[in-house]
Amino acid sequence: MPLGERHSGDKSESRYCGVETDFDDDMPNLLSLNIHGGFDFVVATLMDPNYRPSLVDECTSRSTALPFAGSDLVLTPSQWSSHVVGKVSSWIDLDSEDETLRKDSEIALKQEIAWASHLSLQACLLPTPNRTSCANYAKCLNQILQNLASMQLWLRIPLEKSEDDTDSKNPDFMVDRQIDSWEMWNSFRLLCEHHNQLSVALDIQSSLPSASSVARWFGEPVRAGIINTNSFLTNARGYPCLSKRHQRLTTAFFNHSIQIVISGQPVHSAVGASGSRADNNVKDGLKHPLKSYLDYVAYLYQSMDPLPEQERFELGYRDYLQSPLQPLMDNLEAQTYETFEKDTVKYSQYQRAVAKALVDRVPDENASTVTTVLMVVGAGRGPLVRASLQAAEETERKLKIYAVEKNPNAVVTLHSLVKLEGWEKTVTIVSSDMRNWDAPEKADILVSELLGSFGDNELSPECLDGAQRFLKEDGISIPSSYTSFIQPVTACKLYNDIKSHKDLVHFETPYVVKLHRVARLAPTQPVFTFTHPEFSTKASNQRYKKLRFDIQSDTGSSLIHGFGGYFDAILYKDVHLGIEPSTATPNMFSWFPIFFPLRTPICIQPGTPLEVHFWRCSGSTKVWYEWCVASPTASPMHNTNGRSYWVGL
Repeated sequence: MPLGERHSGDKSESRYCGVETDFDDDMPNLLSLNIHGGFDFVVATLMDPNYRPSLVDECTSRSTALPFAGSDLVLTPSQWSSHVVGKVSSWIDLDSEDETLRKDSEIALKQEIAWASHLSLQACLLPTPNRTSCANYAKCLNQILQNLASMQLWLRIPLEKSEDDTDSKNPDFMVDRQIDSWEMWNSFRLLCEHHNQLSVALDIQSSLPSASSVARWFGEPVRAGIINTNSFLTNARGYPCLSKRHQRLTTAFFNHSIQIVISGQPVHSAVGASGSRADNNVKDGLKHPLKSYLDYVAYLYQSMDPLPEQERFELGYRDYLQSPLQPLMDNLEAQTYETFEKDTVKYSQYQRAVAKALVDRVPDENASTVTTVLMVVGAGRGPLVRASLQAAEETERKLKIYAVEKNPNAVVTLHSLVKLEGWEKTVTIVSSDMRNWDAPEKADILVSELLGSFGDNELSPECLDGAQRFLKEDGISIPSSYTSFIQPVTACKLYNDIKSHKDLVHFETPYVVKLHRVARLAPTQPVFTFTHPEFSTKASNQRYKKLRFDIQSDTGSSLIHGFGGYFDAILYKDVHLGIEPSTATPNMFSWFPIFFPLRTPICIQPGTPLEVHFWRCSGSTKVWYEWCVASPTASPMHNTNGRSYWVGL
């Protein structure tokens, strides 16, 4: 039974909770007990733990089925795929010094995963790798992954506290505790070539690493959080509960569609919990021994705040790569206009900026006699025209508007809008590229919404440079300036999605994407700034910036897959809008971040600075970005001469 329906509309798989079970050769009974007990699926060993390939008589194995599993007919295909996650036998050790155990492990691993795949299971849980060496384990698994259909393999990794936890009197213990479990995972996935069917099941311990160390994992392909009953505390009534830090972690798992699995034996005095689900959790008069743990996890899920409207709107776009718009080369479609026009927050900010500019431009005593000339360059279907007229009405200023738009289809809509709203005496429609139009008079205020996810990536600088000639010398540009920002991120899903194309072009293309399953490894830093109007004759829109990021030392080692890009714009004076995380405009959805990938992920150790270089380049017909990492490891230069990605002028 699901933990509960979120009123937010988020139907993620995280609302399902599983239970790790011991081996039971009566799978129907095992499944029935746990499903009736309220759990949604079981993590079950599929093979008899006493089975060893080396103990099977060779003649027997040739003539009959191997004695390692029951029939697939004991459950329906739907039950296998919906309610069972396989668990590879825990005795398997593919890096053992014992040759017999190692060979047995190799054979059994292949047999067990083949059997799980035959059962059409969605996932199979793998044993934790050996700390000192996992090369043979990874080699064997990588061979299996090359021919595996669609099943996910969850590698069990302990989420261990590795800092400030050493014993100075025990050198061996100190060395062992200083091994970061993330490094164990990273070594394994590198050996398996970042395979997209290899993911992580985190074993949650009673103590947790630092918040920044835990945060790394949200950029990794974590599918499940396994919480042992020993990690639960006991409340005043004897029921299990979790520490505040464990509660926050569990809630974060829910928000990232990571399923919870309860593991272990009951260790609390309370054997059940009352509630509306109690009757459904009774079989043969007994409640499930882990029901109180399940109820507590369900309580945490149901206590989460509903997702805000903006997040609900963005659910379908999470971690979905999109090519940035080319507004100069391509005419936008009606559906694109409609999506952006629904962003009331953005146009409210523009209205505030225009209102402030009108008041500064025309004193109160001249409000009834002076008419301000305002030009909307890139008017689209008219939302900025409407916002400007509302600002004029609010401030009681007289306004004359030129609506300049190059898209002939949008111009049709503009003409219809002007007639519908009765704006004929106030609004003049100009069907032209702003860079080529000869204005009949100079503008007091120039308004545009040419900003992209990275600020300048939709060529706002070039467009406004072209339009600036019809702005008065003391005229106002809205926006008046904008700055781009980047930060290093772990983004395993995005990297694998790009890698699946198997070409250079996709690794040298920036993508617009709603970043969700990412780990932000350092605060953002500013990259390029543009100011308007810019009357300097020597001004250039080419830019270069060197940046140094310092990863928090308690984060531990991290893998950088690329850079999240954002912008912040000053529309006028104190009115700003943007998506830079620390100053982002609330409830605005017109822009998602931009993602600059790295062809080869960079591993960075604690305390080691990251040196990054970004260029904005331009030619006669195009603008493009180039980027690279110089330290701690040099990356190739990305997108040289705009060979893979560029924006057409």
